[in-house]
Amino acid sequence: MCIFELKVPPVAVVLVFAIFMWAASTVIPAASFPLPGALIIAFTFAFVGGGIAAAGVWAFRQHHTTLNPMKPETASSIVTAGIYRVTRNPMYLGLALALVGWAMYLANLAALLIVPAFVAYMTQFQIKPEERALLAKFGPDFATYMAAVRRWI
Repeated sequence: MCIFELKVPPVAVVLVFAIFMWAASTVIPAASFPLPGALIIAFTFAFVGGGIAAAGVWAFRQHHTTLNPMKPETASSIVTAGIYRVTRNPMYLGLALALVGWAMYLANLAALLIVPAFVAYMTQFQIKPEERALLAKFGPDFATYMAAVRRWI
């Protein structure tokens, strides 16, 4: 287990990446592009991302299981209903879409190219450790779910 696995709250991770994106747009202004309606586009991505994340939170609450991403082993059930039929990680997908919205607001290609780094970081240091913990707890039931539903989209 790496020292970063399940150690940094996902909201803190997204804030750090948002700061990196802003810094990239400042340091590399040549990567900026004209984007008519940038505010509307940014808001749309953030709104959709927020809705997807909220659907994940709602499903967890409906199933009375933990929302704490730092302790996946405390999950009381596997949630496969609602948004979890489409993606295994709607809350992280929502955060990624919010970052895409931020990149659109910044209208900067360098900022946009940081979003895949967020996805890679979350996959390696948050999602894979969560999956290991859930496989250890729920075994074949979670393995079947993993085979049926994609990690992101």
